[in-house]
Amino acid sequence: MGMKKRILTAAALAGVAAAALLIGYSGKGVSEKVEESLFERHKETLYFWYTDEALTDYLNSAAVAYGEMNTDARVVPVLTSGLEYLENINRASVQSETPPDLYIISNDSLEKAFLAGLASPVPEDVWDGMKEDYPDAARLAVSYKNKVIGYPFYFETSALLYNRTYLEEFAGKQIEAEQDALEAEEAMAQLEAEGPVEDGADGGEAGDGGDNGTGTAENGGAETDGGDGAADAQLRQEIEERVKSMLPDTIDDILEFANEYDAPEQVEAVFKWDVTDIFYNYFFAGNYLNVGGSAGDDTANMNIYNRDAIDCLKVYQDLNQFFSIDTQEISYEGVLDDFMQGKLVYTVATTDSVAKLEKAKEEGLFAYEYSIAKVPDINERLLTRSLSVTNCVVVNGYSEKQELASDFARFLTGDDTDALYVRTGKVAARYGVDYGNENLQAFVNEYELSIPMPKMVETSNFWVELEIAFAQIWNGADANARLKELSEQIMTQVTGAPYVETAIEEEEVQEEEIEYLDEDALRQEAQEED
Repeated sequence: MGMKKRILTAAALAGVAAAALLIGYSGKGVSEKVEESLFERHKETLYFWYTDEALTDYLNSAAVAYGEMNTDARVVPVLTSGLEYLENINRASVQSETPPDLYIISNDSLEKAFLAGLASPVPEDVWDGMKEDYPDAARLAVSYKNKVIGYPFYFETSALLYNRTYLEEFAGKQIEAEQDALEAEEAMAQLEAEGPVEDGADGGEAGDGGDNGTGTAENGGAETDGGDGAADAQLRQEIEERVKSMLPDTIDDILEFANEYDAPEQVEAVFKWDVTDIFYNYFFAGNYLNVGGSAGDDTANMNIYNRDAIDCLKVYQDLNQFFSIDTQEISYEGVLDDFMQGKLVYTVATTDSVAKLEKAKEEGLFAYEYSIAKVPDINERLLTRSLSVTNCVVVNGYSEKQELASDFARFLTGDDTDALYVRTGKVAARYGVDYGNENLQAFVNEYELSIPMPKMVETSNFWVELEIAFAQIWNGADANARLKELSEQIMTQVTGAPYVETAIEEEEVQEEEIEYLDEDALRQEAQEED
């Protein structure tokens, strides 16, 4: 036992002895009070730091549940400021009598935490027993230099949010128009085959007592109702299948839809998103921006400036011609509010949108149905991938209770996540959680394919600089030149020396050559024939 721990234990025992002298005046026996106090004092205490107040009630409940399961331990959640978070953890680890034994941090800060000695690797046997419960994005997010140094807890990513009511109405109109066209075509074919029907040729006379297909009260009405019900069910099925087929696989599909869509009066834009926030923009070029490899931890594995990324950003810039979005006025909150009011068909949203839309529906402020889909690719050649950030639980390398802290981290992130979303609005980073809402599962599916935020200290400003580059390209800057400039800046930081990219020559669009008649040649050819 270390000197610090011996001093704390001695102080605790002294406090127990003092308390025992006072307890004698109470109605309960001294020995019972002392035994209870000693029991509490000898519990191993874990101090657990976090910065998001939305987690407070949930973490307190989890701490109680863990204490009931492990009666020799107690967990004390500590809400602290997010400003200089790691610096404060480091300071408390060496100066405080109650340093954090574990804490929550986003995956992009893991390298900094590990290099400062503030993150202990997850024991291999523990990780082997739980890693299959997580998608690749979560595993990569907590990996650093072939070590796992965090327990994936919850995530954030972006996906395509769309107004399902609008698509269903459009699908219904399409099906109706197609049916009308088919009936007209069949009627014309019949007319051509049989000729016009003469008066009285149908063989029936008014008032002859025939049924004429109207049905009787006993059976006709019931048959009609049954037929209508079946027809309605079939139509709903057809509409559902049509909506699935209408969901955009590519940005080109959205543009084609915009050209065909007869929008209701309240719709102001088919597609609108926050073009100023990299979290909602990154997917455009994300599949071709390699920043540190799959785990985002390798400075030797960098590729920012390449032809595919340039092509993606050029398409992104071209979208400004179709969806005029002012970077000075746009915001994510404003876009989501427009969506709630039925002004948009498609947008790009994060997981928080589900809770906001559900609440708005309950309050009568959102009169539509909505769904979540995968972000579309650019086109058949250029693919997209969303960005994700994973918040994880890390065991402090300075903690004297490594095994106990690791056990609670595994409990919190593995065994106790079923109520996480309901109580905090956070979507768990693991498989197997029943949210009771298919839209949240759609975000999980997007997260599964996403790119985790890199964790290299040298590239910590990459996101700010990339966001600036996106905004400038949207407003007309040359995509090739701007991406080259960004890559040179980041590579200079990574290599520690001035870095110059070899310029990528863009393919020139070949104009169709027009062949003109050579009158002199034609005249010469005619003379030779004569």
